Amino acid sequence: MRCAYCNYPDSKVLDSRSVEDMPSIRRRRECLKCSRRFTTFETIETTPTLVIKSDKTRELFDINKIKKGVISSCQKRPIAIEQIDNLANNIYKKISVSLEQEIKSSYIGELVMDELKKLDDVAYVRFASVYRKFTDVSTFVNFIQDRLDEIEIENDRK
Repeated sequence: MRCAYCNYPDSKVLDSRSVEDMPSIRRRRECLKCSRRFTTFETIETTPTLVIKSDKTRELFDINKIKKGVISSCQKRPIAIEQIDNLANNIYKKISVSLEQEIKSSYIGELVMDELKKLDDVAYVRFASVYRKFTDVSTFVNFIQDRLDEIEIENDRK
């Protein structure tokens, strides 16, 4: 592995750890020339997953797009970045386990909504308002009423 600082082609591994919930290994390295330390991540090379968008175009699955959308939905909410990372990793795992090479963006959107519903109702409604493309207030109000009904049923079960 080339040094990240001096580009020397050799380094030694000081520490290796598996990354929790992800199929990768974190390695702490030291350059044999300049002695500086740096971190690398080793991942299994897999066939990329393509996302089929609503206009039928395809693009590579990108977990960062999920994080970006969720972060927007969670603005000014008491949600830590760690919770957002966990949410995105849960979705990544579900997609990886499916072994599908192509998945619809609508499926990913539903996974995000399911995870957000568990995390924060306000973030869930914010995400849904964009994802479901509400065109008028009555559609939005009906959606919120449906969510309130779900919450009431959940509370009755407890």
